[in-house]
Amino acid sequence: MRRKLAAGNWKMNGTRAALSELDALTVSAEGPEVAICPPATLLAEAVSRRSDIAYGGQDCHPHDAGAHTGDVSGPMIADAGARYVILGHSERRADHHESDADVAAKTQAAWKAGLSVILCIGESLSEREAGETLGVIGAQLDGSVPEGATAETLVIAYEPIWAIGTGKVPTTEQIAEVHAFLRSSLTERFGEETGGAIRLLYGGSVKASNATEIFAVADVDGALVGGASLKAADFQPIIDALAAS
Repeated sequence: MRRKLAAGNWKMNGTRAALSELDALTVSAEGPEVAICPPATLLAEAVSRRSDIAYGGQDCHPHDAGAHTGDVSGPMIADAGARYVILGHSERRADHHESDADVAAKTQAAWKAGLSVILCIGESLSEREAGETLGVIGAQLDGSVPEGATAETLVIAYEPIWAIGTGKVPTTEQIAEVHAFLRSSLTERFGEETGGAIRLLYGGSVKASNATEIFAVADVDGALVGGASLKAADFQPIIDALAAS
């Protein structure tokens, strides 16, 4: 049985004052796992604030250490107390020109550091309109995920680029098609046991008003939430909807 996961990606938002939002979240040991991925400046303090929430970084360097000014390594993230790291987010792929090979190298580095990776994949609007979604998703999955993935080390987040922060959301049929394809691809590559146990998240303009509908889709094991995770009042209804699904 796959435990559901509500993961919040704070992106480049928040100072120490924002950590008070963590105090307002209601998390149950019997409910979905809740993870928050704050900016690196807040990670260690967030970890020390609440132990019933999991934490993650938003990126990691493919090397453990070295002359890489401004970068953060997997061992540093793990040392801060994090369990997860987000890799391959479309904003990283676009703004920092990260390729599938780059994401795969970072994933291996994160695994080496003992982190579980929330790996993002998704198509652009032009690719969706051209009917290329599954081909794009399949290529990203093949190129970004190294061999040796397990349900403990990998979570896949399907985030259509055109839905991130836009308010646009795919239909439930579109989400179902992609998640079914992901499940089939993972089981074919890693076997029924492992491929069937890797959690699949949906991300892209998830909010309280659409969460219940999204979580009713087969093979949607939770969500990677951006803007709506910044405030407990917005994130809590999503967690509650996931718990009820």
